[in-house]
Amino acid sequence: MSYLSNVLFAIVLIIGFGYFYSNVKKIIRNINLGVDVNRKDNAKARWRNMAMIALGQSKMVKRPVAGILHIIVYVGFVIINIELLEIIIDGLFGTHRIFAPLGVVYDFLIGSFEVLAFLVLFAVTVFLIRRNIVKLRRFIHADLKGWPKSDANYILYFEITLMTLFLLMNATDFHLQNVPGGFSHFIKAGSYPISQFIAPVFNGMSNELVMLLNEGFWWLHIVGILIFMNYLYFSKHLHILLAFPNTYFANLNPQGQFDNLASVTAEVKLMMDPNADPFAAAPVSENEAPSKFGASDVQDLNWVQLLNAYTCTECGRCTSSCPANQTGKKLSPRKIMMDTRDRLEEVGKNIDANKGVFVPDNKSLLNDYITPEELWACTSCNACVEECPVNISPLSIIMDMRRYLVMEQSAAPMPINAMMTNIENNGAPWQYSQQDRLNWKNEI
Repeated sequence: MSYLSNVLFAIVLIIGFGYFYSNVKKIIRNINLGVDVNRKDNAKARWRNMAMIALGQSKMVKRPVAGILHIIVYVGFVIINIELLEIIIDGLFGTHRIFAPLGVVYDFLIGSFEVLAFLVLFAVTVFLIRRNIVKLRRFIHADLKGWPKSDANYILYFEITLMTLFLLMNATDFHLQNVPGGFSHFIKAGSYPISQFIAPVFNGMSNELVMLLNEGFWWLHIVGILIFMNYLYFSKHLHILLAFPNTYFANLNPQGQFDNLASVTAEVKLMMDPNADPFAAAPVSENEAPSKFGASDVQDLNWVQLLNAYTCTECGRCTSSCPANQTGKKLSPRKIMMDTRDRLEEVGKNIDANKGVFVPDNKSLLNDYITPEELWACTSCNACVEECPVNISPLSIIMDMRRYLVMEQSAAPMPINAMMTNIENNGAPWQYSQQDRLNWKNEI
């Protein structure tokens, strides 16, 4: 019978990690649909960014209450799951608390796990209150209607359930460890500063029933972890994995510096070169599709921007700091990232349904998900980039889509078109001829 339990555990483990692996492959495939961009420069600065921002949570604590509570949940959840290694070994080989011989070290580890579990429960409860009772504005924004709002709550419920199961598992173990004369394989091991206060609940129950409950809590805890691990793919909580590569590959240039299109740069250099042949044309391959100016769909964005979309935590700090949004404009940087991810997922499902080939679906990120009104509301102030706790840049997507509107569709707002016409005709943004540019001096 014990072997059957071990085999069942192995099957559950293989299914859980196998499904997780298949989803990770999809994410990597979808991110690689983006245009290639080199982000391998200045490795030292990139490692420092990852250490300070992803691991050290340096941007989270700019808002102290949410930042400190988030650190508790993040550190607690990650460290507590170190025990997953012991659970896997016990489940595969039929042992019980295989690391108990570590003695004092093991006591310290289990004790610290319990304290962290209690702190996680406290922090998550505060988060639930902030979202559903206090209802902070950025959590009841129109962006978070429907699934995004439910997803945030599901994650918090998951964490409460997993931490509670962990403490109940330890409480039953503690109870059986202290049965006079010993009971079964429950040796005295570990320290239980929290669950020792839960253990009296099981007084009066038969030892066999408590052992059955212990096994039930153990199974529910490990299966819950596997379910939660696979739920990450479908939720905003994917950022706990992607925050590290996202901060590493983030743009290191000053925030006000925009990138130039290589094709436009080449044309300008050709125009400025006095020795260039004005009638020369660059060789063009007949089979090669002409390059697009800007972006109208997710395949036109670069892979870092698509990584940004998957990494978005949907915390709303970007939108709450956006001056356009604050003044009632339709733009929400958070929605830009959510829409990009939703469209990328749609494209990925299209590829899966058509055996690895994308079949045009007459839809695009522009218009079907993000409207020109949203794009032109942006002031390009970089507030959203500055506020993001994991270095996401909604502005880069906005600017690339604006480029498409201007350079491919000539669909810029009238004031911008007028400005560009004036620059072309008058050499300045204003509607004055070059001869009249100094007329103001006559009024002095």
